[in-house]
Amino acid sequence: MKKTGLFFGTFNPIHVGHLIIANHMAEFSDLDEVWFVVTPHNPHKEKKTLLNDMHRYQMVEIAIEDYPKLKASKIEFTLKQPNYTVITLVHLREKYPNYHFSLIMGEDNLQNFHKWKNYESIIENHDIYIYPRVFRQKKNISKIEIDYPKKIHKLDAPIVEISSTFIRKAIKVKKNIRPMLPYNVWKYLDEMNFYE
Repeated sequence: MKKTGLFFGTFNPIHVGHLIIANHMAEFSDLDEVWFVVTPHNPHKEKKTLLNDMHRYQMVEIAIEDYPKLKASKIEFTLKQPNYTVITLVHLREKYPNYHFSLIMGEDNLQNFHKWKNYESIIENHDIYIYPRVFRQKKNISKIEIDYPKKIHKLDAPIVEISSTFIRKAIKVKKNIRPMLPYNVWKYLDEMNFYE
């Protein structure tokens, strides 16, 4: 059974921080591969800064072309909106019965995981791989870690403090953000004049 980590996000745009985390999970955990699950635009939320779904998916494809253990997934594009992670996971388990899917998330998200829709069902069927984050709230042990200690895998991954929001704002004011993006992604953004 193939062990696949799912890294969910809007990737608006994907940047080197995303790649560092995904590659670290693929190389330094027991996962065989990592899928970037590109989250579609929620039709019920107005988000002017969110690029078209296919452009964001395309940028992920471009960013990972030299990383055989990383894949791009647009599985959520076909699901009814608004969608919940639990629905995506059921869909993936049906479509890929020979895969064991796990979630990848920052430790800040773990603190609120017990508020997710049907979180018990998620944790019963999937492991969670955690990467460290610098976050401001007091680091208490999460409810999930207490209730499901065998399901949580904390990795000593690099802490990368780059955000897509920062990149979008910097592009808007004509700053050079090339080192923060995979070169081909930067080229794509530049040619399409995105976020300007």
